[in-house]
Amino acid sequence: MSRFEHYTRKMMLWVGYAGVVVIYGGFIYLLISGRDTRMIPWYFLLSPWVCVYFGLSDTQQKQVMAWLLAKFKF
Repeated sequence: MSRFEHYTRKMMLWVGYAGVVVIYGGFIYLLISGRDTRMIPWYFLLSPWVCVYFGLSDTQQKQVMAWLLAKFKF
């Protein structure tokens, strides 16, 4: 893995963490304050997790996919 890829993954991981805190914090604030949350598209709540996923190493990504597939198998 090159240095550029390493730093890019770290940056995506931290941007994803910040996104989770900001987006979910705002969502929880809207819920607690009683405001309407129907204006928020569902993919806004998933988007920071995409950054977190792509910020993980290849091994961690494979482990996440295996865990996710195991959760949805019946």
